[in-house]
Amino acid sequence: MLQLDTQLLQPRMPQSTTTAVMIIGGAEDKIHGRLILQTFFQRAGGGDARIAIIPSASREPAVIGSRYHDIFEEMGAKAIEVLDIRERSHGEDSTWQSFVEDCTGVFMTGGDQLRLYELLSDTPIMERVRMRAQLGEITLAGTSAGAAVMGQQMIAGGGSGESPNRSLVDMTTGLGIIPELVVDQHFHNRNRMARLLSAVAAHTDRLGVGIDEDTCAMFEGNGSFQVIGKGTVTVVDPGAVSYTNYATAGSTDPISLHNLRVHILSHGDRYDLNKREIVSPGR
Repeated sequence: MLQLDTQLLQPRMPQSTTTAVMIIGGAEDKIHGRLILQTFFQRAGGGDARIAIIPSASREPAVIGSRYHDIFEEMGAKAIEVLDIRERSHGEDSTWQSFVEDCTGVFMTGGDQLRLYELLSDTPIMERVRMRAQLGEITLAGTSAGAAVMGQQMIAGGGSGESPNRSLVDMTTGLGIIPELVVDQHFHNRNRMARLLSAVAAHTDRLGVGIDEDTCAMFEGNGSFQVIGKGTVTVVDPGAVSYTNYATAGSTDPISLHNLRVHILSHGDRYDLNKREIVSPGR
């Protein structure tokens, strides 16, 4: 698991440069307080930050890459490189590999998580990013599609607004940054609770994490995360599930999940992934 030093956030704008893995639900504030982006910038080293931006999930990678480049440049980053990876062979680019080796932060933008996975999985650049993030050498952030790829199992797509069922979610392999998770984003904003429940029913050995827009689950320490932002993080823990009909249900039949545990966390709340429990305030 992550070997990162634990440090509590200040109530409003964290100033720590302790590394973290930041899973962002999408649509993070880019104009006003920029709480989440400022937190990433500080955790990546502040004025000494060397930031790699990976816009590969986007259909307009140059546009989205430039947008984040301008934001981090305005904040005062020391160096910024947009890794505009549009073919798998670009994941072996020696210049970009060299930058990734020396960078302090990596930011993966939104778009299509399948595209992001297909372009980056098992490439030298992504393998090094994953290793450095897990060792606590860099701060890694992913928003929207960049959040979806964080687990070993990934939600590739699906529907919303129905009862949980097998056909409601499409699952595939993710990048395995934090393998224990199944992540969904734009969560309450797009009514995706049933989609996440369907995913968890298929993978009861994983922890479901649904992240609202302009909200972040920031992993630090021994796998604990803290919520920052305007919305909530929903944790779906199937660890004590006593029964599910997932294996026998038809593709559109409702899924039963008995004894499921659900937490709703808001700004400042903390959760311990290893112990699968809320971290009480003051601990």
